[in-house]
Amino acid sequence: MPTSLIKETDVDVLVIGAGPAGVMAGNALVKAGINVRIIDQRPVKVMAGQADGIQPRTLEVLQSYGLAERLFKEGNQMHMAAFYNPSPSGGIELTDRVPDVTAPSARYPFEVTLHQGAIEALFLDSMKSMGVEVSRPITPVSIQVSDDAAVLQDPTAYPVRVVLKNLDPAVGQHDTEIVHAKFLLGTDGAHSWVRKMFNIAMEGEQTDYIWGVVDMIPDTDFPDIRNRCAIHSNNGSCMIIPREGDKVRLYVQLGAQDAIDSVTGRVNKNKFSPHHILEVARKSFHPYTFETPKEFDWWTLYQIGQRVASKFSIHERVFIAGDACHTHSPKAGQGMNASMNDTHNLAWKLAHVVRGWADISILKTYEHERRKYAQDLISFDKQFARLFSGKPRTEVNQDGVSHEDFIRAFQTFGGFTSGIGVHYTESAVVQTKHQSHASNLIIGQRMPPQILVRAADGRPYELHDLMPSDTRFKILVFAGNTTVPQQLQRVRAFSDQLFGDCTAQGDGLLARYVPEGGDLFTAFEILTITAATKMTVRLDQLPKSLRSHWSKVFVDDTDPANRHPAEVYAKFGINPEGVVVIVRPDGYIGMVAPFDSITDIDSYFASFMKVH
Repeated sequence: MPTSLIKETDVDVLVIGAGPAGVMAGNALVKAGINVRIIDQRPVKVMAGQADGIQPRTLEVLQSYGLAERLFKEGNQMHMAAFYNPSPSGGIELTDRVPDVTAPSARYPFEVTLHQGAIEALFLDSMKSMGVEVSRPITPVSIQVSDDAAVLQDPTAYPVRVVLKNLDPAVGQHDTEIVHAKFLLGTDGAHSWVRKMFNIAMEGEQTDYIWGVVDMIPDTDFPDIRNRCAIHSNNGSCMIIPREGDKVRLYVQLGAQDAIDSVTGRVNKNKFSPHHILEVARKSFHPYTFETPKEFDWWTLYQIGQRVASKFSIHERVFIAGDACHTHSPKAGQGMNASMNDTHNLAWKLAHVVRGWADISILKTYEHERRKYAQDLISFDKQFARLFSGKPRTEVNQDGVSHEDFIRAFQTFGGFTSGIGVHYTESAVVQTKHQSHASNLIIGQRMPPQILVRAADGRPYELHDLMPSDTRFKILVFAGNTTVPQQLQRVRAFSDQLFGDCTAQGDGLLARYVPEGGDLFTAFEILTITAATKMTVRLDQLPKSLRSHWSKVFVDDTDPANRHPAEVYAKFGINPEGVVVIVRPDGYIGMVAPFDSITDIDSYFASFMKVH
């Protein structure tokens, strides 16, 4: 077909794959006003099965996009975990019940379970409300990336050329399309076409652990069917994940010889059925019973493999995320969570570059941060999978896994599995120089939740609700006790130097980074937390930049109903002289600085933002 007859389009970002990572990226970019196109080869979205667990940190992220409330309505909450081990009299017995989440600072100290299709629908519906839908069924055919260094460094250029094939074109519609993109994101799963096109290696290994999964409505006398359960039996291991409605998911350990094809060496679903998986489970759950359900909602087999891509980007123009760059066992509930947090990390950086706010070099921090996380995830997963799939310790098998070993790992890794403990190391967007000035806030980790009391009306507010994912940096000014004249003078001097008069033409240091046609609040949100009380605070005495609106000032005091204690400064390890905490658009702490280190704040932004 002549090129002139082929449809050609330009986009800022082309996303290949509409799974959790892809729709997270698409929604974030659309909200940021970026011209994004999402394609998927499946004719319809996932309707059942697949991933199903949302961890506490991912719940916080969804809340920051305004999507958590619907998830809470539709999903199931897991608050407790139960552990069963071999009984001396045969079968299994209850050993322990503990909180499902071990992460003291979690805003939501639980997990939410819901099938992947419903989770993806949160993003699909959000995008649709903004006029963007996934293009289906479309598959990529070829891809080229310019090797011209000048083009690659020009954020306004379109160096990525992708040929797409419509698998079901309408009458009179082109079946071939050429897309020219500034950036491409491959979120196309473990068998990623994008990754293979660039010969990116997956580094790691396959284990001998084979597991079956079934989703069903159970008819059982097992007493902990509505709790997350880890079952170690002499017949093998199982896990229960309670789901929305009356549904549950069973993970069942299978014998490798039963599920592996002797010719290909791969898992062969034809050798099993959901009835076979349930029959294995029955032996592991003895003396408890499971009746055969009228139908199975979904089922699959998988072999645990732990691999990380050797690199996550090509010239910072093509990126891979989610299962395309890391694979691991699903029982710790990390797959979908890791995938969505990959693109949550990348989306704001892409938006800043496309808008011309940030230098293209900021995109290097995506691989720096997320590949290190993926490597840590694989290291954790190896230990967790070994403990979960290992034989239980008994009088006969003293080398097996003890309950104490397993629950210790379960609780020790709580910060990691919840996502709360993810820690990004030093980079252009993480500066740890002044860590001691907010000793309990860990630079490189997400900003913890905290109730603040609004100065204007005494209304308590959750800090996370003041920091939506809107691509702006949040500058939290802990102003100290502003009723003390000397402290108020320090605050005014600091504000004048850093913020100026808050206009595009202002003389504050941050005014240099204000995008053309905007003002300081286009790129930055400024929130003030004073150590004054609700009785003594005076908004009119604060510099205008620290009270751009009456709703932007808070006090470290109890609320009028005395339900929330005054503890912000103490909890965060901030002294009364005050400090500035800079929170990145993805909710992670980028830097901390005392009032007399304004040049360090300027240097931080100068390292990746463009001067206008």
